[in-house]
Amino acid sequence: MRKNISARTDGLMIGELSKLTGVHIETIRYYERVKMLPKPPRTVGGRRVYDRAHVRRLGFIRRSRELGFSPDEIRALLRIGGPEKASCRQVRTIARAHLNDIRAKIKDLRKLERARATPSP
Repeated sequence: MRKNISARTDGLMIGELSKLTGVHIETIRYYERVKMLPKPPRTVGGRRVYDRAHVRRLGFIRRSRELGFSPDEIRALLRIGGPEKASCRQVRTIARAHLNDIRAKIKDLRKLERARATPSP
């Protein structure tokens, strides 16, 4: 489910970012730890402050996960420029590999379904 992002997306605290993107706070912190999401600047009091770039990147990560991309595949997409800078060829290569994996899983599931539908002797 996508949420409308208001024009005011600078200076967000982690709770606001979580509500805006639908990503749990602990998941946001995890993405920071594994360097999928850049660490934001902090206030004098030590609170994280996020901006539009964080919202876009986190939205990209979330949508990629919903589509079944692995964290490593998402990292690869982010390394080649992220949601706004990746070349079509590079993204196509990663997406094609992902699609081939999905097709292989579908094939295996169909075999399993046929095996279960076959009566036992």
